[in-house]
Amino acid sequence: MDSTQLLLSVVLIVTTVLLVVVGIQLIFVLKELRKTLKKVNGIIENFEKVGMSVEHSFSELTGFVSGLKTIFKVIDHFHAKKNARSK
Repeated sequence: MDSTQLLLSVVLIVTTVLLVVVGIQLIFVLKELRKTLKKVNGIIENFEKVGMSVEHSFSELTGFVSGLKTIFKVIDHFHAKKNARSK
């Protein structure tokens, strides 16, 4: 085997080993990225639940206020009728 073939073989082996190491590191990085994205997804889902809860509470509060307005209108109507009868 002459020196050129030996040098090419050594370069090929070193390059192959480096690519394997880089590939393994890439797999680890992608696993960490997957874990991080799962955590972020969980946080986003929790924010969505909180948002839906606030929206539900706001709609209930709006319904309550609407009910109070209706009650006050009915009371005003009865007072208006009572005042009309007494005159």
